[in-house]
Amino acid sequence: MYSLDQLRGFVAVAEELHFGRAAARLNMTQPPLSRQIQKLEKAIGVLLFDRDNRGVALTAAGTAFLADALKLLELADAAPSLARRISAGSAGAVRIGFTAASTFGLLGALLNEISAALPDVDIDLREMVTKDQTSALINGDIDLGLARPPFDDELFDSRLLFREPIMVAVPSGHPLTLLNRKLTAEDLHGESLIMHSPTQARYFYDLVISLVSSHRTFVHTVSQILTMIFLVAAGRGVALVPQSATVLGVEGVEYVELGGFEVDPVELHAIWMRNSRNPALHRVLEAINDQGD
Repeated sequence: MYSLDQLRGFVAVAEELHFGRAAARLNMTQPPLSRQIQKLEKAIGVLLFDRDNRGVALTAAGTAFLADALKLLELADAAPSLARRISAGSAGAVRIGFTAASTFGLLGALLNEISAALPDVDIDLREMVTKDQTSALINGDIDLGLARPPFDDELFDSRLLFREPIMVAVPSGHPLTLLNRKLTAEDLHGESLIMHSPTQARYFYDLVISLVSSHRTFVHTVSQILTMIFLVAAGRGVALVPQSATVLGVEGVEYVELGGFEVDPVELHAIWMRNSRNPALHRVLEAINDQGD
């Protein structure tokens, strides 16, 4: 095995092609430098230099070894700085789970903010529903979730990122678009409702059921909001979706806000394990907090 000092000695001699100048460059005398090179050659089992009365020259093996030696020294010099940045959270990796609906309005802005504030933090995105996010957080498969409530407050810390209204997506020209006001749950009686999946979209399912508990005309049950909107465009019924879904721009669909709420009812939270020890996660949370401000 060879040492970093031996590599530095080898690089100095290789670049100077003179033991005396290389020793001066390293602030040492020539005999210890010569011994370093001899030990290095013995460790790797090849001659790195041709030495004669005319001077010093790299062997073919020495030329090949020089490129790798420079890389090794560059990595060795960078490693302490990287370790310090990872410890401080300014470098590293954060694995983020997100719901499909969060991509409509918030996710892109958050990622841009994180990248601007923490360019050396790698973000690994994983699309999953809230239930799978909480399991992944507990198992250590992700560091941060962008998810819907409720959460186990004993396990998870959380931060409200975003609130938005709930909209009724209807086929273009539908009579509900002519009311010129926010809709009520009563306005939806008699409408064919495209429903959220109770297993794959539980948050929206529970929210919609709380609004239209007496409604029994569910023509379809699907898990993805985009699918719901395409079904609306096809005239299959109406659907309750978050306002951010309006950016999808599906032709043949109009949106009318559903009223009757003291605050916008659709919530998105950042959630993470209370005992997380990933420094980069906490820097990301700072960036998210700044974005929210």
